Amino acid sequence: MVTIDGADARDFDDAVWAEPDNDPSNGGGWHLLVAIADVAWYVRPGDDLDREAKRRGNSVYFPDRVVPMLPEALSNGWCSLVPGEDRPCLAAHLWINADGRLIRHRFVRGLMRSAARLTYEEVQAARDGEPADNPLLETVIGPLYGAYECLDKARRARHALDLEVPEKRIVLGDDGEVASIGERERLDSHKLIEEFMITANIAAAETLEKLRQPCMYRIHDQPSLEKIQALTDFLESLGIRFAKGQVVKPERFNTILHKVADTAEAHVVNQVILRTQAQAEYAPENIGHFGLALAKYSHFTSPIRRYADLLVHRALIDGARLGAGGLGDADLDFEAVGEHISMTERRAAAAERDAVDRYMARHLATKVGAVFEGRVGGVTRFGLFVTLDETGADGLVPVSSLPEDYYRLDESRHCLVGRYSGQEYHLGEAVTVRLQEASPITGGLIFAIMGGLVQLPDQRIENREGAATWAAGAESRFVAGNGNSGFRCLARPATGGFQTKDDAGRKIAENLSRDEDHYPPTGSLVIGAPGRA
Repeated sequence: MVTIDGADARDFDDAVWAEPDNDPSNGGGWHLLVAIADVAWYVRPGDDLDREAKRRGNSVYFPDRVVPMLPEALSNGWCSLVPGEDRPCLAAHLWINADGRLIRHRFVRGLMRSAARLTYEEVQAARDGEPADNPLLETVIGPLYGAYECLDKARRARHALDLEVPEKRIVLGDDGEVASIGERERLDSHKLIEEFMITANIAAAETLEKLRQPCMYRIHDQPSLEKIQALTDFLESLGIRFAKGQVVKPERFNTILHKVADTAEAHVVNQVILRTQAQAEYAPENIGHFGLALAKYSHFTSPIRRYADLLVHRALIDGARLGAGGLGDADLDFEAVGEHISMTERRAAAAERDAVDRYMARHLATKVGAVFEGRVGGVTRFGLFVTLDETGADGLVPVSSLPEDYYRLDESRHCLVGRYSGQEYHLGEAVTVRLQEASPITGGLIFAIMGGLVQLPDQRIENREGAATWAAGAESRFVAGNGNSGFRCLARPATGGFQTKDDAGRKIAENLSRDEDHYPPTGSLVIGAPGRA
């Protein structure tokens, strides 16, 4: 058995192994073994460690440190499956058929000794033949990938939600400063471990139901009708049909994702579908897991860092009569605990995002004034959230800094629309921004939209002579409008002012200021940077 984790992993709570199933009735099937650190042996219900673990709910991972659910002597020591040392474990024997379907399973308790601590990159490189003489390739890595291919087939057959959600990665130097920022690479070796863990989690939920033991399910509800309606309206604005009235299944979302794959809309559609989803929670009442397309699901594989998993371990120990360390006679309110640990999970995620934002802002604080490429990642009444392509950093473009106009939020189309100019800023739109402010204390970044001048399609100066005279610096009366209706105003280039008695004209005039760009031959006005016309 081997552990496979990230190069920067600080604890190792799961080990894996696989072999072809020798049962002739299961041709092409596999026998998997997933061993998990036996935290329940050390942390007993009601003791000080248990009370503190429940209070924390989960570990929190920051770029420079971990705030562990358990003391480091346990999480990084006795409960970490380090290579070459005996460690207590709770293990799941899993048998799958050639289509990746779980056909039977059995939980055991004992000691294990990890043969190697491998990283995702090492495993993937070995699978890809680099180096070609890796001693673990044939005996360990090859069978793991053989089993994974079957599990992946099952995942695709049940149409689990197939979203692409990049994860930011911050690497710190020895001095504590940011050395590099990027996205975590998503390899097949990552997916391998993910599918092994999902299968063990399914087996745990099924076993607890069969043994009539309490279970802390990992539940994920289907999206609300309101969110489905908002998604439908948005997709229609892109010319994509999402029929209402049908039963909502992950497969329908996947159809849309595959349709827009490798197009300019792929990023924004991924983001909007992600925001359409409900938030996963912990609860003793099962409603299934919508995103994974599973009827039964729990968390079993990380008791070092999640209290929900520790409860599942204890219930398995009791139900399968695997010795001491079960739930015992403790009168535990699973519903209240589920609500609490769901809250601590959200709290941890928010803290981790805030820490990443602060490191991002600190890294970019020396680059104020620099210009970056990015995409609109959020649209609100008060501005645009932009995600930079290079670092993944997120910042705000205040609506007050957009080219002068009154912008309204079109929620169904996820865009800001200028009332007079017609200028639109859409979710997912590629933009060029200048960094205006960076606050390492709050993690806030403020951007300003860059880019070319925007032609006003319906607001032209129809009096060409007036436009030419205005451009030359003299006062002139002229009519502005769309040809059907207009307003008269007096341009005063010397002061950058306009005079008008018409309300619509006054608002447009207020948005036009000093002479910057002009087109006397056509009499057109063009809006450029804020405060300029």
